[in-house]
Amino acid sequence: MKIFQQDKMTVKPLRLLIFQVVIVLSFVGLAARIYYIQFIERDNYVAQAEDNRLDEVSIPATRGIILDRNGVPLATNVASANVTVTPALLPSDANEERAVLEELAGLLGIAFTGELNTVDERGIPMKSLTQMVAEGEGIAPYRPVTVATDIDHDIARLLISEKQRFPGVEVEWVSVREYPTGALTAHIIGYMGPIPSERAEEFEAQGYVLNRDRIGYDGIEYSMNDWLAGQPGLEIVERDVAGEIVRTLGLARPAQDGYSLRLTIDVELQRAAQEALVDMINQLKEERGDNPIGYDRGVVIASNPRTGEILAMVSWPTYDNSRFARAIDYPYYAQVSQDPLRPLFNQAVNSLYPPGSIFKVITATGVLEENVMDPFDTVFDPGEIQLENRYYPNDPGQAQTFVCWLPEGHEYVNVIQALAWSCDVYFYKVGGGYKEEVPGTGLGINALGEWMRIFGLGRPTGIELAGENEGFIPDPNWKRRTWGENWSTGDTYNSAFGQGYILTTPLQMLNVVNIVANNGIEAKPTLIREIIDANGNVVRGFEPEYRDIREDIRQYWERKYGEPYPETLDTTLAYVQEGMRGAATMEGGTSLAAQQEYLPYVTVAAKTGTAEFCDNIAAELDQCRPGDWPAHAWFMLYAPYENPEISVIAFIYNGGEGSAVALPVASRVADAYFKLKTERALQASQVQPTSLP
Repeated sequence: MKIFQQDKMTVKPLRLLIFQVVIVLSFVGLAARIYYIQFIERDNYVAQAEDNRLDEVSIPATRGIILDRNGVPLATNVASANVTVTPALLPSDANEERAVLEELAGLLGIAFTGELNTVDERGIPMKSLTQMVAEGEGIAPYRPVTVATDIDHDIARLLISEKQRFPGVEVEWVSVREYPTGALTAHIIGYMGPIPSERAEEFEAQGYVLNRDRIGYDGIEYSMNDWLAGQPGLEIVERDVAGEIVRTLGLARPAQDGYSLRLTIDVELQRAAQEALVDMINQLKEERGDNPIGYDRGVVIASNPRTGEILAMVSWPTYDNSRFARAIDYPYYAQVSQDPLRPLFNQAVNSLYPPGSIFKVITATGVLEENVMDPFDTVFDPGEIQLENRYYPNDPGQAQTFVCWLPEGHEYVNVIQALAWSCDVYFYKVGGGYKEEVPGTGLGINALGEWMRIFGLGRPTGIELAGENEGFIPDPNWKRRTWGENWSTGDTYNSAFGQGYILTTPLQMLNVVNIVANNGIEAKPTLIREIIDANGNVVRGFEPEYRDIREDIRQYWERKYGEPYPETLDTTLAYVQEGMRGAATMEGGTSLAAQQEYLPYVTVAAKTGTAEFCDNIAAELDQCRPGDWPAHAWFMLYAPYENPEISVIAFIYNGGEGSAVALPVASRVADAYFKLKTERALQASQVQPTSLP
């Protein structure tokens, strides 16, 4: 018994000691933690507390407007009303809250409750009013939740005037886009849309609000978004734990309004160009009836060749960007995006086509510059030629036939006549060689490719539009890799007059004719004339960007021939220009109608083009029949010949003969330009000074 008591007395102090040690260590740890928090990490926790207490509220910036060169509005801002609900400010009684929200849902035309099967313009599933309010209440009950955007102004005024009936409901006025010229300029201006989820973090860091702010999606709205958008401001506010604003502490950054843009486009000329193109398409339908491939696509572009300013750019079919001004109209977007004619695509810069005979100005330049032919050397055009098969030279059945568009041929032709009459056989022979008449390989495909690059093909022009296609320059290595075949002389023949594998955009070919008209100087195509700040001051005026193709020729010449370039371009282009002038003036010229019927009062230089094609549409419809392929219609001109101030290119998909179909369109546009110029000069001269009282 004594032994048991002794053991018990021994154990008890040990347990007590352990307990005391634990208590001491706990207090030491607690003291150390308190010291760490209060002294070592004090600044960090103070900063976190400040972050929880202080908040930045985004102040929207006013987006810049877009005008045409004469001040006609193309994109403006108008007031729009959004409706917000602050959950904490709704009636505390559940029945009263339900009554307010139910009436609000009825006024706004949105679902009051339940699961919805629709998506908003961002593709995000839409929520009922009660879902939106419940989510907002769970996050921060004093933060307003946007429940409807761009509501009818009458409803907005009702909500404002009947504010007592709708506690917690506010009307927020914001700015939205309006496109006065709509479909006429849609491919140039583009449209706006919500900030996509994949870029949400990027824009939120700049002060944007996802369900409020919009960004450019296409056209100038997209490419110049940074200039137009400005920068949202930031206001520092203090919030309590429920998210209610206690007070405003000041501005962290004032909102910076966006810059406005004055474009190079003349909207009246744009309208004339669209009318000319649509009239011709409708005429084709009426005269030729239904065609499996259709004639419903085309492009017209007008520019000032001296400066690169784009005066008109029409891509048909078009779409109505006003349907996307306030919110993306999903049913309409689905309709136009699935249309096989691709109205959302700007065919002037996004689509590729074989250029046909308008390409001959490049071949002619290369042939003269590299002394393949002298300007007045002639070749004989019998209407068709036979290109023998190198492996079966004595078997006529293995030969390939190449024909001129004129069955009887043009007989003896020099380069000026070849351009004026658009003689195919001349360009076959000088492009790829022909027996003793043009020895060797003529200019050859490799040299032709170099001259295409010198004229700016195979790369974007740099115009301020997204998705510009660079085109395609074929070469023997490409064909060997792609088709497993060697390049043939027949391939060079086709390439020499813009057929075969060559693909360009209409804008690239307008740039080519501008280089010819401008004596070898490329003026970069542009749509931007001025950038203007919020006070109306021009912060960036118009300055053309030039490239002299002589520098590219010098580098090519020294690389190929190992000697200095002889500087012959001025003489060469004079002959090319004379050939284009001859097309509008010489007997048999393919562009006579442009000078005689449409523009008799001004000197014209021009070139027609008829480009056979077999794209996926024609192939699927079994329309690619040897000897009877469908063809695109092309035509380009500049005027006056002596001092060009207007250049125009017209393209009609599956239009056929360029001289019959594309020529009238481009000529009408040039005629409209000169008439507008005369009318405006007359109006300016008739302005009377204000009379004195």
